[in-house]
Amino acid sequence: MTISQSRRHLLGALPLLKHGAHAPFAAGSVLAGFSGAQAQSSWPTKPVRLVIPFPAGGATDIIGRTLAARLSTSLGQQVVIENKPGAGGVIGADSVAKSAPDGYSIVLATGSTHSVGPALNPKLPYQADKDFLPIVHVATAPSVMVTGASFPVSSIKEMVDLLKRSPGKFNFGSSGIGTYPHLSAEMFKWRAGGLFVVHIPYRGTGLVITDLVAGQIAFLMDSVVSAQTHIRDGKVKPLAVTGTKRSQSLPQVPTFAEVGIEGMNISNWFGILGPAAMPADVAARINREVNAALKAPDVIERLTRAGAEPVGGTPEAFKSIIRSEYENWKALIARAGIKPDSGA
Repeated sequence: MTISQSRRHLLGALPLLKHGAHAPFAAGSVLAGFSGAQAQSSWPTKPVRLVIPFPAGGATDIIGRTLAARLSTSLGQQVVIENKPGAGGVIGADSVAKSAPDGYSIVLATGSTHSVGPALNPKLPYQADKDFLPIVHVATAPSVMVTGASFPVSSIKEMVDLLKRSPGKFNFGSSGIGTYPHLSAEMFKWRAGGLFVVHIPYRGTGLVITDLVAGQIAFLMDSVVSAQTHIRDGKVKPLAVTGTKRSQSLPQVPTFAEVGIEGMNISNWFGILGPAAMPADVAARINREVNAALKAPDVIERLTRAGAEPVGGTPEAFKSIIRSEYENWKALIARAGIKPDSGA
């Protein structure tokens, strides 16, 4: 079933599936309480690599650099950012899954790499539920629909009306098939009544912005974090944000619900994971230091100003977020008939 053929079936509320054995991180304890592993008290003795599986300038990169600066001080070793984009974040995430499990390679993953991606494509080069150790939930961020400053709409209503008048004429961009921007846009198409807009995948949201500003695509569902600069510079116009309330950093922008489009209560998550076999006490140290960083006033201020909400917490709570997000997106993907190579 194609997306176009199945739109008429996508009118109900998105069901929540029960937690099952095939969902990411569904079975077993994440770290067995972060106990019982061989002591690694000397860690770290060299720089730690924090892989950002997306290009510089995006939401993950902004959050990662904010966190790395703080952790470099608290850990006593430099936390080095390595941007490793490609395949919707899969390439960077896979590099960490296959790295030495010694705590010196970790990834700032997102819903794209560990919830949406596995739900969309069971043939990823890694198994999200077996090859990674969830360590800590760093932040969440709503998405915002943006369009080019010169694009001839100024509201969601005008955008929907334009797209309905010209089915198939306009494109939307994303940072890759199966990424959060892609699936968020598919959710919008469904909730707005079954719109026909062509998906154009890119290698990162920064590349999408270039074509968005030039008027080659109609809209992008970007994270509020990475959209901020372009909105302030006047390159793009924000039309609506996801979530149940307005973003503190974009208080003038209505939620989708406020403009009559229900069911857009979605936000992307960002969190740190390591290779599955990394020492439990090293993972516990990272969890502890990240939680402390997320309580620091300067980190809170920077993340909040950027449009992200600091979270923190236990690895078990983070595992639950990954699992529930996987289940929700898998339901949408199945009902919409979205395939890994879909461009609809």
